This record gives sequence, C-alpha cells and structure tokens, in this order.
Amino acid sequence: MALPIITADQRRAQRRGVKIVILGVSGIGKTTQLKFLDTHSTLFIDLEAGDLSVSDWDGDCLRPRTWPEFRDLVVYLAGPNPALPEQSPFSQAHFDHVCSVYGDPASLDKYQTYFCDSITALSRLCFNWAKSQPAAFSDRTGKPDSRGAYGLLGQEMITALTHLQHARGKNVVFVAILDSKTDDFGRKVFVPQIEGSATALQLPGIVDEVVTLAEIKAEDGSSYRAFVTQTINPYSYPAKDRSGRLDLLEPPDLGALIAKCAGTGTPAQHPQTPTPTDSKE
Repeated sequence: MALPIITADQRRAQRRGVKIVILGVSGIGKTTQLKFLDTHSTLFIDLEAGDLSVSDWDGDCLRPRTWPEFRDLVVYLAGPNPALPEQSPFSQAHFDHVCSVYGDPASLDKYQTYFCDSITALSRLCFNWAKSQPAAFSDRTGKPDSRGAYGLLGQEMITALTHLQHARGKNVVFVAILDSKTDDFGRKVFVPQIEGSATALQLPGIVDEVVTLAEIKAEDGSSYRAFVTQTINPYSYPAKDRSGRLDLLEPPDLGALIAKCAGTGTPAQHPQTPTPTDSKE
C-alpha cells in the first residue's frame, strides 16, 4: 500500500471552504449578512428564532431547539470522526443513527455555506443542557456544582464547533454578539458574548477568519460599516486573517469577503461613501 500523499495540484483542485466568525454589537447587521449569500447554496441554522430581519431571504433554514438536536445536526452536516469510539458524539455510530433519522446526507450536496446564528444563543442552549447533566452535580453532596457545568459547557461547545469546522469543502459562518468590558487596568476590551470563558478563548484558533462588523468613523465625521479583519488594528476589535488576502477594512459584504479569502473573487473596493448603520440583526 502506497503512502497516501496528496500533491500540491491535487490539494489546490479540492473544493475549499472558509471558516469564519462574524462578531459585532447587537443591531449592527450581522444576521442580514445572510442576504449577501446565494439563497440556493446556503443553509441557515437559526438558533435565535430571530429571523425577522431576513424574512424576505428565500433560502433554506433549520432550527434546532436543544443541544442534543444541534449535535445531531453537526455530525450530519460534517460527517463522522472515525477516530472516536462508537459511544461518543460525532462518531461513526452517531452519524449512522442520525442518517437513519434524517436520510441520505447527499441531500446536503447543494449547500456551499452553513450560516450558524448565533454562537451566543447556542452557548445558552448548551449551558441549559449542561446544568442537568451528572457532571454539574457534586459527587459528595449531590448539590449543583457550577464549576462542573461550566467545564462541561466548554468541552461540549469546543468539540461541536471544531467538528463542524471540519466540514470539508463547505464555508461555515459562525455569528456572535460582541460585548465591551473594562479589564483590571481600566482598559476597554471587546469579547464575544458566549457563556463561560473557554469557548471565547479557543474560538479564534478553531476558524480561519475572525472579523468584527463595526461602525467606522471617517475623517470627515461621517460613518460607515465595515469588516475589521486584521489582528493588529487601531480599534482593538477581535480579528484574524489566516488567508493573508484581506485588507484591514473590507466592505460589509459576506459573499465578497468569503470569495476574497478563498482567492476566487475579485477584491472589492472599500466603500467611499457612508454605509447606513441602522440595519438590524
């Protein structure tokens, strides 16, 4: 049996997907970025039941209501991890069971992008589930143990998001609310609004791109929305560009951003006129 080496030409010929996190304050227009994606090849995973701002978007949607439902959806979308024992979530056995319920996963072939809105709501869903699990109770007293619940929350969230990130050939977009806080030195810092700290800390390492959708003040006093994409930026927003193709500020067009990251589109010009900032999520 020959060593299964993948050549550079073979690797470049493979269908690639961009994994991205969009952060932003409430009301900045994160959910409406869905409108910049092709309706026929995008699957909207609506975890907030807050699709009023995209009610005129004609694409397909799924609405998992519990954490086990979301885990089932993740293994169905991304396939199994053959390294996991059969009793583990995301294993081959888990995948086979979910396929027996949802049907042939070939039905997902038409989708190029999974848009998951939002990790903020997902973390609450997971935490509610975690608080009812044995790990959330003290072995000695049987009373609730918040440390155990938060530990399980971080483990479950990171495992699920990492597994969905491995959906080869698919773009995966995670959305999260961005909070502003003050650290111990009185400095203003921005952090994703996610239950617990483990997921927020490890999320940038899971995805290719972290961008903050923000209102940018122009020199003439006007303002416009833009994606802040680079780690070193004058606004102190969370950001990361693994592709190396993005400018510091990119137009608020998710479809164009994904194409530029993947090297499949013509770089868009930064908007010269203010973009309305009153678009709601």
